[in-house]
Amino acid sequence: MGPPEAEPLAPHRPSRFDPRDLGFTPRAPVPWLAPLLLIITGLRTVLALLFGAYLDKRELQNSLRGDIHREPGTTDGLWLDYVADLGDGFNATYSVAYLLAQPELTVDGVRLPRGDLLVMGGDQVYPTASGAAYEDRFKGPYQAAMPQPAPGEESPRLVAIPGNHDWYDGLTAFLRIFGATRDDNIGGWRTPQSRSYFAVELPANWWLFALDGQSGSYLDDPQLVYFQQAAAELGPHSRVILAVPEPSWVKAVDRPQEYATVDYFIRTVLAPTGAQIRLLISGDLHHYSRYSGPGRELVTCGGGGAYLYGTHKLPEHIDVPPRDTMSHRVSRSQPYRLSGRYPDAARSRRYAWGVFGRLPMRNPGFATLLGTLHTLLMLAMAGVAGDRTGATELRIFSLPLVAMLLVTVLGAAFFAKPPSAGGKRHSRHWILGVTHGLVHVALGAAGTWVWLNLPFQHWPWPLPVVAAAVVYGPVVGFVAAEVVAAYLLVAGSLGVNLNELFAAQGIEDSKAFVRMHIAPDGTLTAYPIAVDRICRRWRPDPAGAPHSPWLQPEEPLPVRLAEAPFTLR
Repeated sequence: MGPPEAEPLAPHRPSRFDPRDLGFTPRAPVPWLAPLLLIITGLRTVLALLFGAYLDKRELQNSLRGDIHREPGTTDGLWLDYVADLGDGFNATYSVAYLLAQPELTVDGVRLPRGDLLVMGGDQVYPTASGAAYEDRFKGPYQAAMPQPAPGEESPRLVAIPGNHDWYDGLTAFLRIFGATRDDNIGGWRTPQSRSYFAVELPANWWLFALDGQSGSYLDDPQLVYFQQAAAELGPHSRVILAVPEPSWVKAVDRPQEYATVDYFIRTVLAPTGAQIRLLISGDLHHYSRYSGPGRELVTCGGGGAYLYGTHKLPEHIDVPPRDTMSHRVSRSQPYRLSGRYPDAARSRRYAWGVFGRLPMRNPGFATLLGTLHTLLMLAMAGVAGDRTGATELRIFSLPLVAMLLVTVLGAAFFAKPPSAGGKRHSRHWILGVTHGLVHVALGAAGTWVWLNLPFQHWPWPLPVVAAAVVYGPVVGFVAAEVVAAYLLVAGSLGVNLNELFAAQGIEDSKAFVRMHIAPDGTLTAYPIAVDRICRRWRPDPAGAPHSPWLQPEEPLPVRLAEAPFTLR
């Protein structure tokens, strides 16, 4: 007889909230106004805009498998989850992942089983894509939420499309995570896709088509061919869910051409089949909203973990496609009305007013940068105002003052319409930006007057400069941060820098995802699920079952409906 077989090793379960035990590093929320991050993200955005076509890997995906996926469901139909914009701070990302991994949720008295299919709608990582960022901000938290399927259960499937942040490395890390042929799972979820876009046949003549729009660019030929082949299986009785990377129906209000790619796809690939496009769904804007029109719902649900984006400036009515575009000439515009949003407008406004406290707290590096710039501005003004040593020294001090004034005003004008915002620069951007800059100049002048009336100015060189850095810099940095907060609040009310107003605050609460059920009779019911407050304290569970979450919440993590369920037939 041979030696007895060794007992299989039990799956590792961490006993400490420590990166070495977890296998990944739980990350803090991205401080979007951190100076270095602003520079890096700005450069990556510019490079993506300039060279995105050269880094486009979608053409190369033609050599990968082009399978059409099948999700037949059970006798009870199929449950499907949708989440987007998730790979940010650990607490928010894991709170949503934990809820998605639960075998079922009871929401407002209704039992909702976990999705057989989890669809991720883009921006699975922030601020920029890399292997390490995906491990820490996405893969690690989702593996911790569901390490493996329960015994006797089939693994739920997970599919994803990339958003603009996934594209910042040319899609390299995304394809390694989601398109791998050997490691085809993320924790207990199985990842069957091989490309950055996919089609899924669902029960009862429902289909899911998910596009890769590469930051709003054209659809590549291999992608169109793939979807045309999938569309050959559609007919007049087919109903389609179309997942896209961004809610172009909303963005087209300010930039009408935003909807052109989606309109082209519907017009040339789906419409000829006679299929009904019943639902368009996307992330990108970090909130939940729904527009209702003739026979179609337009849903934005980007509440998977990234900072909250306000809802109080959403238009109440939109036309899709916009009436003043070329798409309108070939596709009939239809009116849509805002039927639901989360958080509601009143709560969104209250969040906006919180910028005065959250901006300096969440972005200390930004306040430090402002303090440094204002200190330099004050020293330049003080050198001119002092004029202690005659005309020659006056001219020497005047040069940096002119430079600082230009940097202050032009920097503020540039901030009013950064490259990542896209679209045209209108007069309101110039007016608000220049006014913002002039307010900082006025603050610099007031600070100079105060400084010249303090004794530091008369100390021997270089003590005045040291005192300015130690005393003046921190105080003026805080005051300047509050000036920026006030500017963002005013500008946001006029539709300018609304994204920066909320990005500066990094609000982790008010998260959302959508759970859908396709019944055997073909009725699709969508349950928008709201998480008013995320969990911020977690307890390792080393003795838990192999399939249970590694980390359990130490505080309540309640859920509710963001709005009443809506049905599609």
